Amino acid sequence: MKKIILAALALFVLPATVQADHHNEAAKKNIVETAVAAKFNTLVAAVKAGGLVETLSGEGPFTVFAPTDEAFEKLPEGTLQSLLKPENKDQLVAILKYHVVAGKVPAKTVVTLDSAKTLGGEVSIEVQDGTVMLNDKVKVVKTDVMASNGIIHVIDSVLLPPSK
Repeated sequence: MKKIILAALALFVLPATVQADHHNEAAKKNIVETAVAAKFNTLVAAVKAGGLVETLSGEGPFTVFAPTDEAFEKLPEGTLQSLLKPENKDQLVAILKYHVVAGKVPAKTVVTLDSAKTLGGEVSIEVQDGTVMLNDKVKVVKTDVMASNGIIHVIDSVLLPPSK
C-alpha cells in the first residue's frame, strides 16, 4: 500500500518538478534568447536589423508584446522587406519600441490597465470577452512567457504607432 501511495505521489510531484525546472530554465534566457528559442524568427530579424539586440538582452526589466511570424505576414505586401532595409532603420526602431514597456508587467496586471506607456508611445488595453486587446484590434494570444530580464506577451498582429 505504501508503494502505491508513493507511486501516486510521484505521478503528481515529478511532472510539477520537471515543469518547474523547465520554467526556471526558460527564465534563465533573456528576452532575445527566449524569442530565438520560441522561433519568433521575423521579430528576431527585425530586432537585429534595428540594432536592438544588445538593449533587449540587457538588464531590463522589459515587457515585450511580441508579434508572431504570422502577425508580420498580415502587414501589407512589401512592408516588412522595406522596413528591414538599412535606410528605414529609424522607422523600424520606432515600430519595435512601440512593442516594449519598461518594467515587468505580468498578465494579472495588464488586465487591470486601460493603457500602457511603451518606449514608442501609448498603447490602449481593453479586455473584450475575456481576451486582452491592444489598440482595439491586436489580440494577446499568450501571456507571461518569462525571461531573465522581463516578460513576453505574444500578440497576433504588429502594433503600429500612431502617425505623427
